[in-house]
Amino acid sequence: MRQHVREWLRRYLPAELASVAATLLGAALAYALTQQRLTAALAATWAGNVAYFGLILARDVRTTQRRLQATGHTYTTSDLLRNLRALVIEFGVAEVLDSFLIRPTLLYYVPLWVGNFAGGVLLAKFAADVTFYVPAIIGYELSKKG
Repeated sequence: MRQHVREWLRRYLPAELASVAATLLGAALAYALTQQRLTAALAATWAGNVAYFGLILARDVRTTQRRLQATGHTYTTSDLLRNLRALVIEFGVAEVLDSFLIRPTLLYYVPLWVGNFAGGVLLAKFAADVTFYVPAIIGYELSKKG
């Protein structure tokens, strides 16, 4: 089990750190510009997603490119589609629930409940991560088999 946890941390932690920064920045910028909590919640959700999935996809593409180069092959559009398919298997269910329901709802309400915008955004992000990672890790393990 320790080996799995290390593998998951190597896979998810760098993207998670990028996502935290993007989430806070997206929320702060959107709120500063609009003074609308809903806009801030949605901007935080999508800024975090772009950072998270952009980094994971970039790392997956780089890994695939290196593997192919070692065998004398080049990275093609088909390889990119396989990388994208693996991400859909890994994150599809978790991401739909997370991006369209759980995360925006928490990012809207938790800052109100806590009474501190930045602290509430951070707390909401981590609370949403709990519901995100269980199906994501299951999807990751399934994508490795397929």
